[in-house]
Amino acid sequence: MQALKYVVLAIAILMYLLVILFQEKKVWFTSCAALIVIILGIIFPGRIFPGSSTRIYAFTHSFFQIINWNVIMIYLGSMTIAALFLYSNVPARIADGIISSSKNTGIAIVFILAMTGIISIFVENVATVLVMAPIALALCKKLDKNPTYFMIGLAVMSNMEGTATLVGDPPSMIFAAYAGYNFNNFFFHQGRLSIFFIIQAGLIVGCIYFYFFFAKFGKQKIDVEKTPVISWVPFIILIVMIAGLAGVSFINTDFAYLSGLYVFVLGLVSIVWYRVSQKKSGSEIKELITGLDWETIFFLLGIFIVVGAIQETGLLEDFAGFLAGVCGGSKLLGFMIILIVSVAISGFVDNVPYIIAMLPVAGSLAVNMGLNKELFMFALLIGSCLGGNLTPFGASANVVSMGIVKKEGYPMKFGDWLKVAAPFTVLTTAVSALVLWLLWSR
Repeated sequence: MQALKYVVLAIAILMYLLVILFQEKKVWFTSCAALIVIILGIIFPGRIFPGSSTRIYAFTHSFFQIINWNVIMIYLGSMTIAALFLYSNVPARIADGIISSSKNTGIAIVFILAMTGIISIFVENVATVLVMAPIALALCKKLDKNPTYFMIGLAVMSNMEGTATLVGDPPSMIFAAYAGYNFNNFFFHQGRLSIFFIIQAGLIVGCIYFYFFFAKFGKQKIDVEKTPVISWVPFIILIVMIAGLAGVSFINTDFAYLSGLYVFVLGLVSIVWYRVSQKKSGSEIKELITGLDWETIFFLLGIFIVVGAIQETGLLEDFAGFLAGVCGGSKLLGFMIILIVSVAISGFVDNVPYIIAMLPVAGSLAVNMGLNKELFMFALLIGSCLGGNLTPFGASANVVSMGIVKKEGYPMKFGDWLKVAAPFTVLTTAVSALVLWLLWSR
């Protein structure tokens, strides 16, 4: 058992290194690592996946228990609804209204960035950046300004707010699955304000920061033509999804996949609407479906299996014990280590595999120290999600924003990114962490 434990660890370390070095092939590495782990589980029954001595158990356990299908269904359904929400032009229409009603350019930019964050609470980050980018580019063209800094703002605001709700981003879904959180728990938990309000403290500071940063863009008022809305139906479906998830949170049931199935079915309903009401062809439906972020789905499947094997062999408990020794029983030191390490790592590494691996560690560490586990797990979530803003390749939305401005003839330099994103990351993370400490350290 001990030997196989370290074999699994070696496989995971190699997988992570390859994912870091060759991001474009990360799905292949996670899939191969997961396959190797399953094969080892079949060859050595009961050694990697304790609980049964039968060989078939390794296969069925991996696919039906270790993989969190509730997260997968929520992600698939919400991605589909988000894609059609963007197709409807409703977000663009709202942004146009913000620009028209703003007193000057600086305020309009801050409102657009705030709206980007708000949309990202319910829509995947990359999709949010893609729908808001044309608005930002058009505004900068009218002002004859370089759009680079504006595009950085879109990316970092969407990354931050994606943390706030269960459907905002994969790390939040993963956190909810591990912690047993429902949609409402992101707002209130154990009678206290939860992660949503903690992140909003960062949003307020971020908006103040960007107001002063973009004050130099001028005081003139910009008039825009309002984008015509194709349909309000996707917006209604999005509201139904949010309201339904909130309602499902109050239902006590042993059916673990209720919220995932609900969102997935709504995704199917939205596709039917797109096909029938919008009179789209089969090829257009296929284009919509194939255009979803399938890479992340398959990436998650592989990561779930590998990290599940790490957890079941006892490696994460060993690491939690090591961290407890380093912290020496200090609550503040443990909090700071988890927060700072998460920011540093997530600035360079995809936060999905990191948070899957570290959630059990953070939770076990808090319990071993006699603390409320939310203190450390929220610190992990904040650090890993906001830390992705630190560098231009820390999150997918960052990479997309760089590609957009490069296509517009403004290649983004690493220093340009740091000039905007580094202070933003430090300020928003520090404020969110402070509010978290005040709310959950007792």
